[in-house]
Amino acid sequence: MQYSKTDSALQDSAGFSRTDILRFASNYLGTIYRYGSNDPTKGFDCSGFVSFVFNHFNIKLPNSSKEYKSLGTALKPDEFNVGDILVFYGYKDKNNIGHVGIICEANGMKSKFIHASSGDAYGVTISNLDSKMYTRRFYKCIDVINVK
Repeated sequence: MQYSKTDSALQDSAGFSRTDILRFASNYLGTIYRYGSNDPTKGFDCSGFVSFVFNHFNIKLPNSSKEYKSLGTALKPDEFNVGDILVFYGYKDKNNIGHVGIICEANGMKSKFIHASSGDAYGVTISNLDSKMYTRRFYKCIDVINVK
């Protein structure tokens, strides 16, 4: 896995960096998709995966993707950084939030992200934000590490 943008001197008092988060998350690439689960031995759904990863670093996040709609302040694409969370509308529902993932290569709207997909990959995988599937569903990107 490649990391882009500087790791932003985030080796803060918590003792971890954004790169540490992505290294930990990448350990679960290929883990099967399982709706409603945040247990790596059973599989993950998208929000279960995101909350599992951040919980490892003592950052508590919702277990439901819907709860991300009101979480955090939306970042501009040039502010995206590794470890930020991408929030998407559902696959068929443009009114409700239905998917989340973690940026692993930050490049604005051409970023890559790691997530638990119920699509073809049917598990934890890396996808391109600029793919048709995700660009049309993009809602916002939030920073849950450096909360202001």
